[in-house]
Amino acid sequence: MVRLANQVVTEVRQRTQQDVMGHRGRKGDPLYDIRRLLLVGEERLSGSARRRIDAALAHPDGDRLRRGRLRLGSQRTLLREVYAAENLVAARKRLEAFHGWAETVDVPEVDRLSRTLRTWEEETLNYHRTGATNGPTEAVNLIIEKTRRLGHGFRNWDNYRLRLLLHCGVTWYTAPTKRIRGRKPPLAA
Repeated sequence: MVRLANQVVTEVRQRTQQDVMGHRGRKGDPLYDIRRLLLVGEERLSGSARRRIDAALAHPDGDRLRRGRLRLGSQRTLLREVYAAENLVAARKRLEAFHGWAETVDVPEVDRLSRTLRTWEEETLNYHRTGATNGPTEAVNLIIEKTRRLGHGFRNWDNYRLRLLLHCGVTWYTAPTKRIRGRKPPLAA
């Protein structure tokens, strides 16, 4: 959900950049220079980062950029509050607050995000029902993909499977070997 919100911020920034400047973002363009700062949460911005954003929004077309910044900042804050909610009822209220806000804003990307969230609303709220995330699954998928890339392709499925089991942290049981001798040999003089 947060990734989709960040994607909306990027798409609106790119569209605004194209409308205002008439070309894609380049080094030295105000919106292009703050593209990564726009994805940082408001509470995590340092003083210098806030000054950089303010300087970029002081551009001659800054009024249009400022309105977009405030709109998108509200959107991301509302979505992050859904996960910060203490229970399911509060999360549902915050999600409805986001949908209400999205209806008042005339931004096509935000409308698309709102429709997507309505479609996946129950799955989004399941976090508050179970407390489970797909983080561990994504971590294993990352290890699998990295192993596949490093292996440059495996011809033998069994070797590929064994390599994945080794890299994914499976604890192997190895039976202890039998001792060859029953006792230590006496010291020879």
